[in-house]
Amino acid sequence: METEQAREVIPPGDPFDLFKAWYDAARAAEPNDSNAMALATATPDGHPSVRMVLLKGHGPDGFVFYTNGHSRKGREIAVNPHVALLFHWKSLRRQIRIEGVLEPVTAGEADAYFHSRARDSQLGAVASDQSAPLDRRETFLARYEAVRDRFEGREVERPAHWGGYRVVPASIEFWHDRPHRLHERRRFERDGTGGWTSTLLYP
Repeated sequence: METEQAREVIPPGDPFDLFKAWYDAARAAEPNDSNAMALATATPDGHPSVRMVLLKGHGPDGFVFYTNGHSRKGREIAVNPHVALLFHWKSLRRQIRIEGVLEPVTAGEADAYFHSRARDSQLGAVASDQSAPLDRRETFLARYEAVRDRFEGREVERPAHWGGYRVVPASIEFWHDRPHRLHERRRFERDGTGGWTSTLLYP
């Protein structure tokens, strides 16, 4: 008879269907920012950096987030589009690792998301020179006030350098906590014909 420890909980099949099932469970269970994911980028000479961003769309075409293209991550992406994502849902004791290449979303997609944000967030995106040195916080707040005055009574224009990226995955790895650190891992990789292959990995 199959023991509980031997029963596999990460099935083979379509990794996007599995991602959706896990993500939906996280949306219901995680108390804060269930769509938060670590984004790792690297400079042309291989120096890595990582930060948290928010997932704003997902499906068979990839995983979408938005940012300032003049930021450090934006500059690194411009010269090296290979990135990695990590979702970690502590309440579910699960994580998902994704590796792939970025492509920009369309201007229409970026406009639609930008104008779905709270107006103060739109104004902040215009006012911020993200990742640039700042002498004191009051300087940023003054810029924010100036931007708010400039767009008083009209729609906030999305800056041309502010947009979105879609991570087109080459691999997706699912990890599930199991007792005694006998964890379960399954890695999916593209097979070159539009499908996926998968294998369990030693934890």
